[in-house]
Amino acid sequence: METKSKKNRGPSAGPENRRAILAAAREVFAAEGFSAPLSAVARRAGVGQGSLYRHFPDRMALAVEIFDENITALQVFVERPETTLDDLLDRVIEQALASTALIDLVTADLHDPRAAHLSERLDVIVARLLAREQAAGRIGEHVSTADVILAVSMLAGMLARSDASDRPEVARRAWGLFHAAFTPR
Repeated sequence: METKSKKNRGPSAGPENRRAILAAAREVFAAEGFSAPLSAVARRAGVGQGSLYRHFPDRMALAVEIFDENITALQVFVERPETTLDDLLDRVIEQALASTALIDLVTADLHDPRAAHLSERLDVIVARLLAREQAAGRIGEHVSTADVILAVSMLAGMLARSDASDRPEVARRAWGLFHAAFTPR
């Protein structure tokens, strides 16, 4: 991996360093898994380890921040009136393919209070989209928010445990099963 080099600009570089750390963490964790050394993340971001730890005191804090960004992107995506549940599942698949190591990290400790808000945020997004999809007749009334969340969790977990080369096919097959189960009866 390429290493970036920066001059120390002091506190004014904080926001830029934070963005660089998050981008580097996505790349490093995707390539090497969640057990990749955090020093590799700092090196990839072009910051010292002290800077990394100032922003993210541990691996979980870093993973939670990345998931927060992913959920924010989903929220913006779902606010578009033309977005369907199929579109959301496609977007979740894209994020899961890029973040399988982070999924393992966050699901390793489901009761970590730093991650609790993630599921709450996702529930709100899914509930809003599901209501719109059911009103349009594209999703059956038998489908609940909990069903969609379960499907997303199952998909993310399965992708995290699949070989990288198999993930696109696993995602396609899982999406087909969910689609069949969610259609109106």
